[in-house]
Amino acid sequence: MAESFLFSLAESFITKVASRAVEEASLALGVYDDLREIKNTVSLIKAVLLDAELKQKQNHELREWLQQIKRVFYDAEDVINDFECEALRKHVVNTSGSIRRKVRRYLSSSNPLVYRLKMAHQIKHINKRLNKNAAARHNFGLQINDSDNHVVKRRELTHSHVVDSDVIGRDYDKQKIIDLLLQDSGHKSLSVIPIVGIGGLGKTTLAKTVFNDKSLDETFPLKMWVCVSDDFELQHLLIKILNSASVSDATPNLIHEENIKNLDVQQLQTHLRNTLAGKKFLLVLDDVWSEDRVKWIEVKNLLQVGDEGSKVLVTTRSHSIAKMMCTNTSYTLQGLSREDSLSVFVKWAFKEGEEKKYPKLIEIGKEIVQKCGGLPLALRTLGSLLFLKDDIEEWKFVRDNEIWNLPQKEDDILPAIKLSFDQLPSYLKRCFACFSLFEKDFKFVTYTVTVLWEALDFLPSPNKGKTLEDVGNQFLHELQSRSFLQDFYVSGNVCVFKLHDLVHDLALYVARDEFQLLKLHNENIIKNVLHLSFTTNDLLGQTPIPAGLRTILFPLEANNVAFLNNLASRCKFLRVLRLTHSTYESLPRSIGKLKHLRYLNLKGNKELKSLPDSVCKLQNLQTLILEGCLKLEKLPNGIGNLISLRQLHITTMQSSFPDKEIAKLTYLEFLSICSCDNLESLLGELELPNLKSLSIIYCGNITSLPLQLIPNVDSLMISNCNKLKLSLGHENAIPKLRLKLLYIESLPELLSFPQWLQGCADTLHSLFIGHCENLEKLPEWSSTFICLNTLTIRNCPKLLSLPDDVHCLPNLECLEMKDCPELCKRYQPKVGHDWPKISHIKRVNIKSSEHEN
Repeated sequence: MAESFLFSLAESFITKVASRAVEEASLALGVYDDLREIKNTVSLIKAVLLDAELKQKQNHELREWLQQIKRVFYDAEDVINDFECEALRKHVVNTSGSIRRKVRRYLSSSNPLVYRLKMAHQIKHINKRLNKNAAARHNFGLQINDSDNHVVKRRELTHSHVVDSDVIGRDYDKQKIIDLLLQDSGHKSLSVIPIVGIGGLGKTTLAKTVFNDKSLDETFPLKMWVCVSDDFELQHLLIKILNSASVSDATPNLIHEENIKNLDVQQLQTHLRNTLAGKKFLLVLDDVWSEDRVKWIEVKNLLQVGDEGSKVLVTTRSHSIAKMMCTNTSYTLQGLSREDSLSVFVKWAFKEGEEKKYPKLIEIGKEIVQKCGGLPLALRTLGSLLFLKDDIEEWKFVRDNEIWNLPQKEDDILPAIKLSFDQLPSYLKRCFACFSLFEKDFKFVTYTVTVLWEALDFLPSPNKGKTLEDVGNQFLHELQSRSFLQDFYVSGNVCVFKLHDLVHDLALYVARDEFQLLKLHNENIIKNVLHLSFTTNDLLGQTPIPAGLRTILFPLEANNVAFLNNLASRCKFLRVLRLTHSTYESLPRSIGKLKHLRYLNLKGNKELKSLPDSVCKLQNLQTLILEGCLKLEKLPNGIGNLISLRQLHITTMQSSFPDKEIAKLTYLEFLSICSCDNLESLLGELELPNLKSLSIIYCGNITSLPLQLIPNVDSLMISNCNKLKLSLGHENAIPKLRLKLLYIESLPELLSFPQWLQGCADTLHSLFIGHCENLEKLPEWSSTFICLNTLTIRNCPKLLSLPDDVHCLPNLECLEMKDCPELCKRYQPKVGHDWPKISHIKRVNIKSSEHEN
């Protein structure tokens, strides 16, 4: 499935070649014309990649051609990244002032003339390979399709027939949908009710049971069932609706597909209006994929001729589509209960009543049911796979294997949920594949994956005023809207979520040629794997690692020095190195050779005492995480040379930071200072113009905030800083404050809110106050926070009330108060004295120990 990522790879490559840094480097090296030719050749190949992807399954030679394209694309990308590295190195040398000669010696790794000749040779070689492959594209009869909106194969067309006895565990859902259909629509002639959920959840089956329920016949004299799938063209859709209406009326007058040319859209519209006019109808639009709002509005307007109370029931996998189509609340379908899941599985795995003969198989079956996550289609797939089989080993094989390793038919669970992947735009496919590097049930936080996407160049450049984190967040919301992510929770700029087990299996399946999660001792590392994740320490070094590796995620408590040295010397194109919670006391100097490295995560390395200064040769490094390195004596010398650094997370034993060095990190957007107990002052007077997020956590001796940084940030987190006062030494508000998120926890010195916070009255979105034992009141001016959406107050025992005009906060939708005895008592729902002041807020959660059961 790696070929699915080629279109996105080609797009990002073309963008990178056109960048100013690469153009300047190519001119300096004398390969500008060659590079332009490479860009043009890649554009020619890109134009046919989408068609090649669709046709490759039936053509072995085409699959091999795509593999060759993939290899040369990645080699070309490595060369271009080398140009960028050289440009960054020169920039550091040229801006180092009086120490330029020393820096040049420190950073130079090769003779300039030798480097120029080597790069020129590589460019010409890649050009030759690309031209050869571009010429070969004519051998396959490929069509040009240079926009990522190709039609992918959908499931077979559905029908409205269902056997009620086959439907298990959906009585509650069925009644809820019926209640929504019978609900008064408030004088609207048409309302839409979407059923939303992941593939294989049984949306269509539920819609069938509702459609065929006799209790709706009287309310909806006209009922129509239309399977939309990938066909949302107005003309075809109108014909399907009319055909269904004719069948429902029992007066067949079908308009067959072959007669489409004989009826234009205007004639079809007239026919539809005549058919629906004055009738109260129920129309089911099953399996909707199109996100084209213009087309939907056009269809909806034509349907408005029905009688008042007409309804459209939609099934879709996309929350975005549901939101686009919906005039009522959509219905998000959940998985079956454990008990109902077992019933479905037993129905498909055994002849009726025979399950009682096989108690041992039933026990294994219960474990198989667990991996299905409540998806009826998964239960049917695995049950059918074991039908009439009583060999315990066969059942254990199904239990112990990921579902993508099991045989599948076209209408089984893996092909069903893979449809959702096939429908993804190319730029999301590689991002989704990254989930395969983490184990099942892993709890993701935004940061976990977006930094990987950024380091691997999977994210496009953000629009003006946006960050790469914003782009990453947008991608996560897109995946969530398409039902790939579950337990999705948003707090400020942070998303927390998990993957359904079968979605994780899908990620393993589609990513298997480039991404590998190594779990077993007898499992070989894939020869050309690019992204590798280890689950246990004893797997390190069991087989040689590929030289082309770009990502390696080490297991916890790793301490294999030989493997680490080999990695640093061999994998020169590495972009991502995660080495968290390990037991190394130092890292090898050879880590400075990884000039392509963009992400270095050393979080929780409690034995790490020093970092080699060679780390500061990594001018490409975007993220450096040293949080939890409790024995780290100091930051490496020359940290200011890391000019690409956007995220810096520090734990160190230093009493002061090298402010002049940190001041050079002008692209720094996220700064976290954690467990730096020896620090007394913070960052002097330096300014970081692009800083957006500042966290200060467990820094027991810091007494004041860095005033000069506050106006720049939109996210401020302060926690467990016993001596820190929020007061900045004056009472005036800071003008143009853009703070959106403020998190304050465990600040015993906080008695009241400082006046300067008034400066974020127009921007603050989320406010968290926790464990501030001496906080006595919130200022009356806090009611001027017109953008405040979420307010959380926990364990502030001296806080007795909210501002009197809290009801004046126009956008406050979520209020939580916990373990604040007097406060919780005063605002207790329906019985508290001041409950009326907050009763209008959508979500109120008040909980104190005395009210807990």
